[in-house]
Amino acid sequence: MKNRSLLILFFIIGPVSLFAQTDAQFSQYMFNGIYINPAYAGYKEQLNMHMFFRSQWTGGLEGNPETFTFALDAIANNNNVGLAVNIVGDRVGAESSLAGYLNYAYRLKVSETGRLAFGLGLGIAQYAIDGSQLDPNEPVDPSVPLTKQSVVVPDFRAGIFYTTDRFYGGFSADNIISQYMNYTKDPSILVPKKYPHFYLTAGCLIPLSQSIVLKPSTLFKVEQKAPSTLDLNAFVLFYDRVWLGASYRTGVMFLGRENLQSDLNMNNAIAALIEIYATDRLRIGYAYDFSLSEFKNYNYGTHEISLGFSFIPKKIKMLTPRYF
Repeated sequence: MKNRSLLILFFIIGPVSLFAQTDAQFSQYMFNGIYINPAYAGYKEQLNMHMFFRSQWTGGLEGNPETFTFALDAIANNNNVGLAVNIVGDRVGAESSLAGYLNYAYRLKVSETGRLAFGLGLGIAQYAIDGSQLDPNEPVDPSVPLTKQSVVVPDFRAGIFYTTDRFYGGFSADNIISQYMNYTKDPSILVPKKYPHFYLTAGCLIPLSQSIVLKPSTLFKVEQKAPSTLDLNAFVLFYDRVWLGASYRTGVMFLGRENLQSDLNMNNAIAALIEIYATDRLRIGYAYDFSLSEFKNYNYGTHEISLGFSFIPKKIKMLTPRYF
C-alpha cells in the first residue's frame, strides 16, 4: 500500500493545490534574482552561475517539497543588455514541474550609479501529477488521477529592476500565459492550473563602519488563489566576506481571497541565514527555516543551500548591491 502521508501532504498544503500550482519559496531569494525577475539578468555585469536546492519540512511526511534551480547570466553590449538562462525543478507530493527560461534585459543608465532594467523571459514548462503515488480513502475518487498525467506549455514572464550603489527595487510577474492553455478546459486532465505570481522586492545597504554593513530587504509575493506572502530580512556583512542574517515570513490576505477560510493561520516561518564569500569568485549559502504554524510539530524544519560562482574575477566592493 502506498504511504498515505503523500496524500495527506497533498491536501495539507491547502485547497489551492487541487486547482493551482504555486511557485516555490526561497529564503535566500535576494541571491536568486533570476528566479524572481528576468530584469535581473546581467545585473552583476559579469558571467555568473547560481544553484539553489531547498528541502522543505524535512523529517516529516514523505513527499515533502523539494526545489532545485540553476541560472547562468551574463552581460553584453557595453553593459546595456543582460542575458540569462534558468531552470527550475519542483516536486511536492504527487505534483512535479520542470521549467526552463531564456531571459533578456535591456538596461538603461539613468544616473551615475543607477540602472533601470526591463526584462522578458520566454520558456517552456512541464507540469505533472502522479496519481499512482496517492492512496485515496475511496477506491474510485474522480478527483484523484489513476496514473501519471503531464502537460507541456509555453510560459512568459516580465519585470523591471532598478538599482543604485546603495538600493535596489523590482517588480515582476510570471506564469502569465500558462493559465490560458487548452489543458485547463479538459476535465479529464487533473494537472493543477498555474496562475500568475507577482513579486515586489526592495533592499538597501547601510554602512555601519568601514568593515560592517547592514542590508535590510523585503519580498512581497501575490498569487491569485493563495494567501500572499511577505518576507522581511536583515543581513549584516562583516569584512566583505560573511553575511549573517535572519528572516520572517508571514501570510497576508491581500485584495481578499474568497476561496480561503477566514481563520487561516497566517504565521509561516522564521529563518537563519549565512552567506560566505570563500573567494572573490565563490559564494556559499545556507538557510534554515523553522515553521511557526501548527505543522511545526510534524517536521524538523527546512534546509536550503546555494552556490554562486563568477567566471570572471572581480574584486568585491563593500558598498555595492552586486553582493545580492
